[in-house]
Amino acid sequence: MKNALILIDIQNDYFPQGRKELVNMTSAAAVARQLLEKFRKEKSPVIHIQHISTRKDATFFLPDTEGVKINNEVLPAADEPVIIKHSPNSFLNTTLHETLKELNVDTVTIVGAMTHMCIDSTTRAAFDHGYKAIVVADACATLDLALNGVTVPAAQVQTAFLAGLGFVFADIQYSVTAQQ
Repeated sequence: MKNALILIDIQNDYFPQGRKELVNMTSAAAVARQLLEKFRKEKSPVIHIQHISTRKDATFFLPDTEGVKINNEVLPAADEPVIIKHSPNSFLNTTLHETLKELNVDTVTIVGAMTHMCIDSTTRAAFDHGYKAIVVADACATLDLALNGVTVPAAQVQTAFLAGLGFVFADIQYSVTAQQ
């Protein structure tokens, strides 16, 4: 089994003072940092995913802004690929699948943001591509969502989406179990 860490959209706009602050992003990034250090120490593959928005109505991850940059907590090393994406699914119109194949990876550990968008989309796509997926829950962040005047708190959004992914698509772990 060869496992790669995929860090998705841990970018400045999701942190305090960013254009789209997420609930618990700072703590999720700290856990992602611990996993990053573990993978580096083990000389396991690490891939960074950076979302750069191309939508005309986009309000965050805008090109050439401070917010689009990968956060200092998980800055890529010189030998770690950074794959640019323009949609929630990190496999869609990117080189992620080819990169994983070149590295002979069969398992992906997924962390980052937003749980209900890019983590969900990428995890399902990883499953469709035949990868075993592990999502480290406390290394992911999301936000409150609303529909028809009802607000769903971020903690419930996080739980619901991770429960859905854990049903078939991924092994849901927490940093304590992921590091064992």
